[in-house]
Amino acid sequence: MSLLRTLSRLPRSLNYFRPIAGVQTVRRYAEEALAPSQMSFTFATPSEVYYNEADVKQVDVPSTTGDFGILAQHVPVLSVLRPGCVVVYDNDGNTEKYFVSSGTITVNDDSSVQLLAEEATPIDQIDRQAAETGLSKAQQDLQSSTTDLAKAEAQISLELHEALLKALEK
Repeated sequence: MSLLRTLSRLPRSLNYFRPIAGVQTVRRYAEEALAPSQMSFTFATPSEVYYNEADVKQVDVPSTTGDFGILAQHVPVLSVLRPGCVVVYDNDGNTEKYFVSSGTITVNDDSSVQLLAEEATPIDQIDRQAAETGLSKAQQDLQSSTTDLAKAEAQISLELHEALLKALEK
């Protein structure tokens, strides 16, 4: 049954769309989005710290549920990273790009963000020829695999090298 038909059958005394007397509606989300705010960003691997509570404008991350961007006052999130490109936008408009293999991203309600990666490398330090060679080898390994373990390892290598090459295109 359609919603309009259902609403038309309700008694006229039940008017759900009439404002309640004495209640004032307060809109805050639009005002908060326009308010100047800061985002504290920490980005580290087990061997290196790239950002330590730095004030940045935006961070784009590759997660297992899809790529997404993070701004100040983002809804709190805990997500798993997949291999891909992390882009950090500083307040001056400059960008820094990193390739991450895996890890986690935590967005807190106080606009602090922690990105903890297993491995990370600035994009400009990645050798395209080595990534293409690795992709070819992973494809050959996948075709010649005879055990489930070998197939799984080859598939992981294949996905990693594809993500590397995709990150280099950005």
